[in-house]
Amino acid sequence: MSGNIIEVKQLKVHYKGGKIKALDGVDIEIQRGEVVVVIGPSGSGKSTLLRSLNLLETPTDGAVVVDGVDISDKKVNINLHRQKMGMVFQHFNLFPHMTILKNMIIAPMKLIKMPKAEAEAKAMELLKRVGLEDRANAYPSQLSGGQKQRVAIVRALCMDPDVMLFDEPTSALDPEMVGEVLDVMRDLAKGGMTMVVVTHEMGFAREVGSRVVFMDEGKIIEEGTPDEIFNSPKSERLQDFLAKVL
Repeated sequence: MSGNIIEVKQLKVHYKGGKIKALDGVDIEIQRGEVVVVIGPSGSGKSTLLRSLNLLETPTDGAVVVDGVDISDKKVNINLHRQKMGMVFQHFNLFPHMTILKNMIIAPMKLIKMPKAEAEAKAMELLKRVGLEDRANAYPSQLSGGQKQRVAIVRALCMDPDVMLFDEPTSALDPEMVGEVLDVMRDLAKGGMTMVVVTHEMGFAREVGSRVVFMDEGKIIEEGTPDEIFNSPKSERLQDFLAKVL
């Protein structure tokens, strides 16, 4: 059994009959316990890559292998695999008419038939981890953006995922709320959670990433340790990008 939990092979996502190549032959392997941070300019294919990992984007060609199973195979029960991949988006996607606790227990109860008492105990334990146990009976409209995003993270954790996927989780937040969300992600990384993070937060990429991947025009241009990427970038395109964002 290899240490890879995800293997992406020659992945292509094309639109408009191939005129737009959102992903153009991407190969990447992600190991258990790794924190892979994907950076790059807008429109470089970062989010498309992330969304392809649980087939929210349908590949035009190539394979996405998760735990040894090619999930891009039409015969695979994709919903079963999605249960093992927690996904956190820019926008929190919480049900506005449900309390925070109800938002958290609905998936484990429905999808993995977890008893209500067990689901609630687990949800409360996770809310406590992010300092929000006192908000369990509040509604999403009563929370700040940073609090909602922390809830969105622990809601994904309620399903005991093997991998957490983050799609620019701080980009919709006010600047002073970014830190509280990144702190939760730092704790997850320290706990050994496998994470793939698309972000514009270069400080987080540098500090928490075990590997940083730079994308442009649907391709991976360069990848390496945070030190290699930020302190000795090889490609001119990456040097140019870092000059603008750092």
